[in-house]
Amino acid sequence: MKKYYVWTEGCQMNVADSQRVGSSLERLGYIFTDKAEEADVIVLNTCVVRQSAEDRALGRLQQLRPLKDKNPNLVINVMGCMVGVRGAEKLRARLPFVDVFSPPSDPGPLISFLTQGEVRAYEKSETARRFGLMDGELILPEHERGRLVSAYVPVVYGCSHSCTFCIIPYRRGVERSRPVGEIVAEVRSLAAQGVKEVTLLGQIVDRYGQDIPDGTDLAGLLRIVHEVEGIERIRFLTSHPNYFSESLMDAVACLPKVMPHIEVPIQAGNDEVLARMKRGYTQQDYRNLIARIRERIPGCSIATDVIVGFPGETEAQFMDTYQVLADLRLDVVHIARYSPRPGTVASRRMPDDVSEEEKMRRFRLLEQLQERIAAEINQQYVGQSVEVLFEEKVKGRWRGRTPTNKLVFVESEADLRGHIEKVWVTWAGPWSMQAVLERQLAPA
Repeated sequence: MKKYYVWTEGCQMNVADSQRVGSSLERLGYIFTDKAEEADVIVLNTCVVRQSAEDRALGRLQQLRPLKDKNPNLVINVMGCMVGVRGAEKLRARLPFVDVFSPPSDPGPLISFLTQGEVRAYEKSETARRFGLMDGELILPEHERGRLVSAYVPVVYGCSHSCTFCIIPYRRGVERSRPVGEIVAEVRSLAAQGVKEVTLLGQIVDRYGQDIPDGTDLAGLLRIVHEVEGIERIRFLTSHPNYFSESLMDAVACLPKVMPHIEVPIQAGNDEVLARMKRGYTQQDYRNLIARIRERIPGCSIATDVIVGFPGETEAQFMDTYQVLADLRLDVVHIARYSPRPGTVASRRMPDDVSEEEKMRRFRLLEQLQERIAAEINQQYVGQSVEVLFEEKVKGRWRGRTPTNKLVFVESEADLRGHIEKVWVTWAGPWSMQAVLERQLAPA
């Protein structure tokens, strides 16, 4: 039996892409292995949003080269943002031991290589029969079917916004919304395979449907997905301040399955830096958006992204970002140090003039600020009852998430995978909480 191995780096979109590649390979008769040394096909799904991610991918490729030297029949496939929509030819000369280069979200080149371009028909597999699906609908690999509680569903590929620091539009191409029917069929398939929660994905997910004449928007899509039986929770990411509409707020507020957790990056809290980033809003616009979200969706948790050390960022401009985060007190802040990405406007026109030491100092300051804020927010959960969807057992404890995406750990001998349980929070830190199942508490 031939085996395949998949290495995934980067965002949730890449995770979803890797699952679909695995499922496609299994329809060709391959089985999954978590050891590259055992594989007949190796897939590296790459990310280049930051230099560190690209360096890790190149390093992993060099580690795999001896396997190819030892076994010339081994098939190595590089896919994802390192390849991009037009980058295969440049990589062929650089990586001659790689057999196949695949754009993001496209297993086609690998499958064509393995089948020599033939279109094959397959009998319905035992796995497909077990889940009541056609083989083509099995979008999860075998080792995740019936085990994965939460899954990602891409709804918008690519991006047409073109922030000056971002490489994604150059690597993933222009914005393309998937048809509603295709998305719903995928969600139904996931539900049939045991998934309880789906997260709808897009580089700017709020722009879903804007490239489809007379198509529905994200709010409408949420209402449609909400009707899929078996799905208990729905999330979406990542949003953009310019496109987070009032109708989207209403959908989150009114639909019970749509979780009250929003991810909407600010990137910087200074207007001059935001203009150089080409973000299209001011820090006051962002403050106003957060106020409207909190008014319309009480108790909603909010996450954001911030880049420190963007070209030209002064100490005063950085402190504006610090002050915005201190004032808004968001639940989660993903902090990144700026690194120039070849081909972007920032790399071509803006000198990387903030030192690495200064970037790290600013990073640490925001990290310390957010640790204090998150700890104070989470402390409010102690002594409260909250519902948790449990995903897996880790080091003897069950791990799950609240509707507001807080990480919760519970000790229990029962099988909690895929179950929503009420818990009583007993301890909270900045990054996670501990709780006990309410049904295990002695009656008062």
